Order: sequence, then structure tokens, then C-alpha cells
Amino acid sequence: MVTEEVAAEAPIKVLPNCAKEAENLAIVFACDGAATVGQVGHQVAVDLTNMDNEARMCCITAVAAGSPAHVGIAERAKKLIVINGCANRCASKVLEQKGIPYEYETVIAAEGVKKEPSLDFSRADVKRIAEKIAKEALGD
Repeated sequence: MVTEEVAAEAPIKVLPNCAKEAENLAIVFACDGAATVGQVGHQVAVDLTNMDNEARMCCITAVAAGSPAHVGIAERAKKLIVINGCANRCASKVLEQKGIPYEYETVIAAEGVKKEPSLDFSRADVKRIAEKIAKEALGD
């Protein structure tokens, strides 16, 4: 019989409920495309959520699908931060098509990350871009 030692898992970090607390949060909508720039955008949103109690990533796909809860979150947010992967600006266009204004927008490819058909990315790029957005959009 083979037994595996299971390491104790860290407790789950419970995020603010964005549907209930949108008015107090900077909501982050990010590209999650299947290329380096999309993966960097997604991870930047994760890092911003983890580093700042007033930032919370939310699902841009649900907004695009017309989910009333998610459209409402976007409409009520204290501030909207949009992270696009490339020049297509898909995340921004979703909000624009819904008539929802945003306060801050960036494009990962314009930050010096080359768009490649890969899910691999540089943590250094993520850290650099997350810190820049935190300073410019969150005042950290």
C-alpha cells in the first residue's frame, strides 16, 4: 500500500463580494487571452487583487454575456481599471459596447511584452506592470 503525505493547504483568501461592495472597490477587468499578453494581463489582475484591499478583479466575459449582476458591478464600481492584452482592446470594447465608462486603461503589449502564442510569461513583467497600475490607478 502506498501512502502519500499531503501537505496542509493554506487557508483560502476570501475576496470582497464585488456584487455587494462594488461602490467601495476598484474593479479590475482583464484580458485572459491565450497568448503571453493575455496571461500577463490576467496575472496582473490577480496581483492587484491580492496586493490592494480596494481592488478586486471581476469577470469581463460575464459582462460581455450580459449577466445583469456583472453589468451592475461595472456600473456601480468606485473605479474601473481595464487591462487589455493587445491592441485589439477586447476588455475595453466590452465595456464601451455596454456604455460603461472606465477610469483607467492599459494595454500589456504597449508595456513592452511581446505577444506570442504561449501561456508562459515573465513574473518580472507582471510585477512591473502591476506596480505601475497600482501607482497610477490606485494611488499606492
